[in-house]
Amino acid sequence: MGDHQRLWGARGTLWVAIVLGFSILTCRAAPAETTLQRILRTGEVRIGYAGEVPFGFRTPNGRVTGEAPEIARVMFARMGVPFITAVQTEFRALIRELRAGRFDVIAAGMTIVPERCREIAFSEPTYRTSVGFLVRAGNPRRVDGYEDIAHNPSLRLGVVAGTIELADALASGVDDEQLMIFPDALTAASAVKIGRVDAYAATLLTVRALAERDRRRLARAQPDRSPIDIGWNGRRYYGGFGFRKEDGDLRDAFNRQLAAFIGTPEHLTLIGRFGFGPENLPDRRTADLCQP
Repeated sequence: MGDHQRLWGARGTLWVAIVLGFSILTCRAAPAETTLQRILRTGEVRIGYAGEVPFGFRTPNGRVTGEAPEIARVMFARMGVPFITAVQTEFRALIRELRAGRFDVIAAGMTIVPERCREIAFSEPTYRTSVGFLVRAGNPRRVDGYEDIAHNPSLRLGVVAGTIELADALASGVDDEQLMIFPDALTAASAVKIGRVDAYAATLLTVRALAERDRRRLARAQPDRSPIDIGWNGRRYYGGFGFRKEDGDLRDAFNRQLAAFIGTPEHLTLIGRFGFGPENLPDRRTADLCQP
C-alpha cells in the first residue's frame, strides 16, 4: 500500500471515529422525554385505582368510575389527552406501583399526609371528609368510634392495608390483636356482614356508600358525642391525586386544570353522583397538609 493510500485510510478511520463520537455525544445530550411529554404526544394516560367506592371502582359493565377517575377524565381531556387506561391494584401497592412506572397517576382518593408526601407528589386536594365506621344493621356491638374498640378487647376492627385508618386506630389505643387487615373495602364490608369484624373504619364517604348498597345488613355508626362532619377523632382528611416526584411538570399541569374546576357547578354535579356535596370541598392546600 502506498503512502497516499495509507494517508486516506488513516483519515477515513479518523473521520469515522469523529462521526461516531459526535453521534454518541448528541444522543447523550438529548433530554429524555418526560412523562407529561409522552402523555401529550400519545394522547393517553394511565391511572391507578384501588376499587373503593366512591373514589374509584369498576361498575358491572366494566367502566372505571368514581370521584377520582371522573375528575381525571375531565382534567386530562382539557389538557388534550382523550384516552385513559385504568390499572387496578391493592391500595397498599398504589405508591409502590406508581413509582415503578406501572401507571402515571394515582386516582384513588388517597389522603394527603406527610408520610406519603415524602414518597410522592400530590395534587391540590379535591375533597375533604372524616372517618366513619361501617357496622352491621342495628349496630349490635355498639361500636361508635376507635375508643369503643380500644376499651373492649373482645371487639374486632377491620381496616384496609396501607390506609390512614390503620395508623389512627393504633394511635387511638386499639391493640394489634384487635385489628384485621383487608386488601380492599369490599372485602372488609363482607367481613362486617358475616360478623368476622364488628366494624370497618374508612372514610365517611366510603362508609356511606357501602351502607347504602346493602341497607338490610349494613349501617353507618352515628354517635351523638361529636359532630359527624369533623369525625370522631376531630380530624379531617383531605385527598388528591398522586404523581411521581420527578413528574412535577405533570402535577403542575394537572393542578392548573384543577384550580379552574374545583367548586364549579360542573364539579359539584359530577361528584354529587358519588355522594359528595359542597361540605366536602377542600379548604386547605397540599403544602400545608404535607407539613409534619
